[in-house]
Amino acid sequence: MRRLVALALSCALAVPVLSGGRAGALLPAPERAVGGCPVFPADSWWHADVSSLPVHARSRQWLSHMSTDRDLHPDFGPSYGDGPNYGIPVTVVRPGHRKVRVRFDYADESDRVRYPVGRDTRIEGGRGSDGDKHAIVVDRGSCRLYETWNTRVRDGRWVAGSGAVWSLRSNALRPDGWTSADAAGLPILPGLLRWAEVRSGHVDHAIRFTTDVTSRHYLWPARHQAGSQDSLGYPPMGARFRLRAGFSTGGYSAQTVAVIEAMKTYGLVLADNGSPWFFQGEQNARWSTRLVEELKTIPASAFEAVDTASLQRSPDSAAVDPD
Repeated sequence: MRRLVALALSCALAVPVLSGGRAGALLPAPERAVGGCPVFPADSWWHADVSSLPVHARSRQWLSHMSTDRDLHPDFGPSYGDGPNYGIPVTVVRPGHRKVRVRFDYADESDRVRYPVGRDTRIEGGRGSDGDKHAIVVDRGSCRLYETWNTRVRDGRWVAGSGAVWSLRSNALRPDGWTSADAAGLPILPGLLRWAEVRSGHVDHAIRFTTDVTSRHYLWPARHQAGSQDSLGYPPMGARFRLRAGFSTGGYSAQTVAVIEAMKTYGLVLADNGSPWFFQGEQNARWSTRLVEELKTIPASAFEAVDTASLQRSPDSAAVDPD
């Protein structure tokens, strides 16, 4: 039987509060929340325990095209000579933050609503970056998530490659075939390692990562692909990989062990094209050099692809079947 460990933990750690005039509403523990909001429901695919699921039939094929002769690379942490730290920043805004129109390069697959962006919006790499320039904004009043890719300001107006909006309390997916701020059409925030959860000793979700050559296919709950290969022998967007259970945590610090256990329990999710085995975390000056250096010693060869098809409850929802 599959286990939804995150569901049990969420219930155990939730705190009764008064919300909207009603007693007994539940908020996630602070280290699990962003701006006081849950990072998607406890029964989301992101929080599903995949440690007991079968190995995917194409695991060996996919891995043969994924440069498994290297170690993982944490794409966050202290940066030497290029600012104080790097990673994907998360901006939390108050209720009533001014919303503005954003012009999108891929408007047909973007959510064309007003976004709460402004002078306070943090952009990956900074506004002059040559990189992906992701912007992730959480409205703590509505618990809505706004994400954009290739975000910039041109002649005083906001422009982005694409943009997507989610309710952090919902498992609803984007329309099939639509991109997001990520090639897989998935949200970025739930796949980021966050300092508060690593410090607490428990990470309860899959972690976003990239590889360089992917298939022109995608697996639920991914909605989009940006691959270069027609062959099913190449990894598709949405593929999930877990660290083998026998990988030893001996000699690692407590924070690193928390990440390793998450990789065994919840795994990695292929979400975009990029450098092989780079996995992402939030931009936070408190990431320690020791943690980052230890994470760089985890071999890619210790991973296997997981068949998550049995988790699906509905093709248009990220909610998983708990049976």
